[in-house]
Amino acid sequence: MNYKAAIEAILFTMGESVELGRIADAIQLSEKETKTLIEELKKEYAGSANIGMNIIELDGAYQMCTKPQMYEYLIRIAKQPKKRVLTDVLLETLSIIAYKQPVTKAEIEKIRGVSSEHAVSKLVEYNLVQELGRLDAPGRPLLFGTTEEFLRSFGVQSIDELPVLSPVQVEEFKQEAEEEMHVKLDV
Repeated sequence: MNYKAAIEAILFTMGESVELGRIADAIQLSEKETKTLIEELKKEYAGSANIGMNIIELDGAYQMCTKPQMYEYLIRIAKQPKKRVLTDVLLETLSIIAYKQPVTKAEIEKIRGVSSEHAVSKLVEYNLVQELGRLDAPGRPLLFGTTEEFLRSFGVQSIDELPVLSPVQVEEFKQEAEEEMHVKLDV
């Protein structure tokens, strides 16, 4: 068995410091043998310009981390804007929140007819939606609403500027939804 590879995998995957005893137990070696292997790995990492990682010791535990000379690359990648993809599900959920805010997940799910946990979480992650507080009702469910980032992204100064649907459009959407339901039920 390649114990060094196992130690690397453990430290990389855990992402935080791991006690020597836990590593030793995982690879089924003594703490002394495990410590020797870790020290060898530390020397290999430190001595190679081709490896961007270090292993550091923190109070009897070990952690894999980036070499300081690699920080500039990390800063560059962190500064790059993340590509956010708003799928139909996310757009549908976002529109419900925008027009009905403050709104609970249960209300969103009632309108959509399916679970919206993932969609709401993604919208919060994208900073388009935020928690506004809790509804004063049994279970005290969270209330959600849009953020300033939502307004910037959609080029409006307030939610009052969102387009208003005419009664004719609402009726057309209802008919389309009913037709869609009949097609699904017939299949």
